[in-house]
Amino acid sequence: MSLLAPARPRFLGEVRKTGLLALPLVLGHVSTGLISFVDNVIAGHHSTDTFAAVSIGTALLWLPMLVPIGTLISLTASVSQLNGGGRHERIGPLFRQALWLSLLLSAGMFVFLSVVPALLPAFGIAPDIIPGATGFLHAIRWGVPALTLYFCMRYLSEGMHWTLPTMVLGFGGLLVLAPLGWALTNGRAGFPEMGATGLGIASAVTMWLQAGAFALYLARTRRFANLQLFARFDGPDGRAIGDLLRTGLPIGITVLMEGGLFIVTALLIGRIGATEAAAHQIAINVAQLCFMIPMGVGEATTVRVGHAVGRQDGMGVRRAVWAGVAIVLVTQLLSITVLLLGHNAVVRLYTDDLGVASLAAILLLYAAAFQLPDGIQVLSAGALRGLKDTRVPMFIAMLAYWGIGMPLGAGLGLGLGMGPQGMWIGLILGLASAAVMMGWRLSVSSRRVPSHRHP
Repeated sequence: MSLLAPARPRFLGEVRKTGLLALPLVLGHVSTGLISFVDNVIAGHHSTDTFAAVSIGTALLWLPMLVPIGTLISLTASVSQLNGGGRHERIGPLFRQALWLSLLLSAGMFVFLSVVPALLPAFGIAPDIIPGATGFLHAIRWGVPALTLYFCMRYLSEGMHWTLPTMVLGFGGLLVLAPLGWALTNGRAGFPEMGATGLGIASAVTMWLQAGAFALYLARTRRFANLQLFARFDGPDGRAIGDLLRTGLPIGITVLMEGGLFIVTALLIGRIGATEAAAHQIAINVAQLCFMIPMGVGEATTVRVGHAVGRQDGMGVRRAVWAGVAIVLVTQLLSITVLLLGHNAVVRLYTDDLGVASLAAILLLYAAAFQLPDGIQVLSAGALRGLKDTRVPMFIAMLAYWGIGMPLGAGLGLGLGMGPQGMWIGLILGLASAAVMMGWRLSVSSRRVPSHRHP
């Protein structure tokens, strides 16, 4: 007992540090999820067709956007390791090259969103959904450069253990989007009624306001003054950008594998009909709100693990991992309880359509089933990013989500005619497989960090 006693307060201290670091991240992610919630509520109360159009448009936006977001998240681990090792003079130049990378990635996204609406008929999307989805995508594409720049600045701040701006700017964006989206969609305050296109315009405006506010904050705050983030202009450096891509691109692909599983599921369900697409969108939006909590904890764990690696503290790495696991287990059990007991009440917030509401309530029960595996896999992936172990998790994600989850979901949902329920069984099995394999990889990789300090 005496040997265990000193470890307990140290572990509880690690849980407290991770929790305090994660709380603004969680709230920031929740605010991002609430932006999707606001979009869906506004669209759902406009019409079922508008709701389905925004659902498909959102899927086609975020499917490719996961690559730049996942690629840029490598900046968090790099900055955290430099910070932990006391090499602050290297952070500013790294950040400026990450800005160039974000602009390069956003250019590819803009081109994609410009041409993909023409392919919607080939995807088998219902004809009544296509005009609204096209208008949404053509409008929101103008906000993509701001979105990638915002994530670059956000990951820099989080790597420096400062997560408050993520929360503040997230809720600030929500305060802009809600009234502007409502006015443009429904034709209020002197604006014409634009439906899904109006939500796309409101989202793009919000993205630019958030990016501008973050840049102004980084330029003015004393907290980061020693980093000299905007002290000089650096042109693009191919070698530095290549280094960022080598670490970040496998993360981007890993994030794409998981997010793509959900998004392609939405596209396949969209082929069945507007009611099924709308019900799926409600259920997936609620599941995403639940996911924001372990996602924030996972990102905090990336920072804590990266900082421990930078100071060559192997025991600190393992404490950071177990602190994250403890928090995720508690939060996911709470999410399961809410989904099981409150699924009917939740769907009533989204729609008055009884057919959509009844199917969405059933799907929320499926969402409850994957809360634990989803939390474990995202926590493990976050810890592995802190270790800069990105290649093996990429292959794990490919196998779990596309070798197991998608074939089973498509086979049950479309092949055997189980509809959305069959697709969601595939989601559950894919996430469970990822949780097991990511957890195994983390147990192996975390043991490789040497301990040059007393535990």
